Amino acid sequence: MEPGLFRGLLGFFGREEGAPADRRPIDRLPLAHILPDKIRLTTSKRGSGRVNAAMEANMKTFRFRNTLLPGALCLATAFGPGLAADEPIRIGAVLPVTGKESKIGGAFKVATELAVKEVNDAGGLDVGGKKLKVDLRLLDDTSDAAKSAQLVEQLIAQQKVHAILGGYGSQLVQAQSVVPERYGVPFVAGGAGATSIYGRSKWVFGTLSPVENLADTQMEFLYDLVRAGKLKPPLKIALLWENTEHGKDFQKGVLDFVKAHPKEFSVAVDESFELYAADFKPLLTRAQAAKADVFMCDAHLEDYISMHRTYTQMGLYHQMVTYGARGADEAGRKGLGAATDYIFASGWWSDRLPYPQVKAFNEKFKAATGTAPQWYHACAYETARALFLAIKHAGALQPEPIRAALAKLELKDSILPGGVLKFSKTGQAVLPFVVTQNKPAGKLDIVWPKDAKTGDAVAPIPK
Repeated sequence: MEPGLFRGLLGFFGREEGAPADRRPIDRLPLAHILPDKIRLTTSKRGSGRVNAAMEANMKTFRFRNTLLPGALCLATAFGPGLAADEPIRIGAVLPVTGKESKIGGAFKVATELAVKEVNDAGGLDVGGKKLKVDLRLLDDTSDAAKSAQLVEQLIAQQKVHAILGGYGSQLVQAQSVVPERYGVPFVAGGAGATSIYGRSKWVFGTLSPVENLADTQMEFLYDLVRAGKLKPPLKIALLWENTEHGKDFQKGVLDFVKAHPKEFSVAVDESFELYAADFKPLLTRAQAAKADVFMCDAHLEDYISMHRTYTQMGLYHQMVTYGARGADEAGRKGLGAATDYIFASGWWSDRLPYPQVKAFNEKFKAATGTAPQWYHACAYETARALFLAIKHAGALQPEPIRAALAKLELKDSILPGGVLKFSKTGQAVLPFVVTQNKPAGKLDIVWPKDAKTGDAVAPIPK
């Protein structure tokens, strides 16, 4: 309980004016610190209690105060530090609304605001039997990691938010994630899949499955194509990855699978590149010289668009091409046109998932925004929904009850792959991935796993 609120309660319930406040927790205070000073309980030699005359004079006042004290303390405790019962739930969010990551950062903003609007339009979130509105405090980090961490600290230390929704981009969320541990505030990210972010702090959670699993899913998909006779082994892979924790996880996922399947796969080139590189031609020239069969790259959206534009201009060809999670993105398909046909991608979500809740979300999102949702819209929306459900289950706005509710959360009508969202012991969700493949004329199919596919994979890519 905040000291100011505690002092106020003691001032009302028996502490005489001008007396110093005791800042020990309420459950460790001697009874005399809570009861009116004139009330004393004495004991006779026989051990029977008797009340002195002063107590009788104060009994009416004490009964009134004693009746109110437990309720008032419970109310103050349940709603957290400095929060009146009718105050809103303060949720902080730091997103790259401008800068290099603004395309997806802006999309996260739209989806987060939609999730908040839904709660508020329904009268608020039920917290301990009382409907409370959500007050979203959303700040722009301009795609700068140092600024991102500073803004998270500002939201916690100055604006006193009850929880934080993390940003987009593993390199930005990595910087943000050290702050919640310092202050003991729940933090849930919907845009970071690097495993190094999680497991270091009990306060940090994430709804994106590990990037390493993304790479493993893609390799399973390619292996299935080999077994089906669509691709002929052994296949040489050109492996390119951004020099971030995200990229390193992708590299590890591919290399581990190749090591376990040496008859089917080998790596012809294994190189990293810097995020937001200005020129990809030298890197692609080395990949071309390796004469690989499969091109596998992990890149952020801006780098994917830039790299694949250069790939197309150089006239490169591989039997299969992926940019990790990129490829199905609307921005890429609009910017590159037919050059994106037949690229496959492993995503954290697809609007073609065969769940009724996904269909309902698609319709709801399109009605609200006028556009079809992309994977990043769905992940941002579901991250906010997971946090709101945890707050509801906690029945309080104190940090620890919310954190504990997140740790045991099980969102059974989730729109994410698998249909159930829950967090692992590290705080990171581990959900299945889907593999999609772009088709001509702007079409797209889920091609893996088999029980969710909406069309067959085209392999190898037509020349």
